[in-house]
This record gives sequence, C-alpha cells and structure tokens, in this order.
Amino acid sequence: MVRLERFERADIPQLLEWINSEKLLRQWGGPGFTYPLDKQQLDGYVMKTEKKSTDTLAYKVIREADGKVIGHISLARINNSHHSARIGRVLVGDPEVRGQGTGEQMMREILRIAFDEMAMHRVSLGVFDFNSPAIACYEKVGFIKEGLLRDTLFVEGEYWSAWEMSMLENEWRDRYSKVMHPAAESGIKE
Repeated sequence: MVRLERFERADIPQLLEWINSEKLLRQWGGPGFTYPLDKQQLDGYVMKTEKKSTDTLAYKVIREADGKVIGHISLARINNSHHSARIGRVLVGDPEVRGQGTGEQMMREILRIAFDEMAMHRVSLGVFDFNSPAIACYEKVGFIKEGLLRDTLFVEGEYWSAWEMSMLENEWRDRYSKVMHPAAESGIKE
C-alpha cells in the first residue's frame, strides 16, 4: 500500500535522480519543464504548490511498509467553481516497484483525495498513446478515454499523440464506495 504526502524541497534530489532523459521529462512534466531538469526548476514548482491560492497539489508517493519514497503524482488545474481537477506528473520512480500495482494504488489514493476530500465532480488526465502500461492502469481504476489529441508534442524528431481520459464522481462512487467502506457491503451500520 502507498500513502501520499506533500512534495517538498527535500524530495527534489530523488526526483532529479529518477528523471534522467528528455523523453522521460516530457512524459512526466510536459512543456512546463526543460531538459535537463534541475533544482531551480523544481524549486519554482515547489514554491507554486506551497501558495495558499495554488491550483496545484504535488505529492511524493511513500510505500507504507518501509516509508520509502517510490514516486510522484500531482493534482492540478483545481477549479473549485467547476469541481474539476487534473492528475498529472505521475511517476513510479523506483524501478524496483514498477509492474507491481503501484501505479494503480497511487491513482486510487489521488482519486480518493480529489473526490472524497475535495468534493470534485470530474478528474481528468492526459497520457501519451504509446504509454500502454499507464493507459492500462488508468482504465483499470475506471478512467474512460474521451478522445485522442493527435500530434500534440514534438520530441526528439517525432510527434506524440495523447489520450484524454476522465472519471466522474458518480463513477468513482459506484466503483469504490464498497471498497472504501467495507461496512456498507456487509450490512453493518456504522
């Protein structure tokens, strides 16, 4: 299992270690960062997420079994008027935990924060069409493909296309209310 805690300046060196290529940086950070990623860029990112008026919350992903930081995820474009947010900067950074369901755990936890704690109605994300493991993970937790954005980014001499995906509050509740509240499934009144 994993838990999310706010991403802080002390977490920057680990993230820099994980993001070691332009291609990975583009997948993780989009056009908001330039390669090579450096401490100054991430200081600005952390500073933005610390403001009270921010529309972005950044998290480090911690493996509960041993407290090790194993990834990063953010919730951005938070719009309380429209009850919407966007998941981004998803990274299972520790290669040892890839392919073990960590991404799915991260997604469920960020969705719990968005829908249960922040009362969002819609959560979206974008994923490059060649990232089959991520797409499978997002579909497994309940995201639905809305459309393909063709040739949205030009990286290392090629164009990348991205799937736009989303989940609505009722889809979250239908899928996870019994999982999140086992007493409801057993008929036990709380």
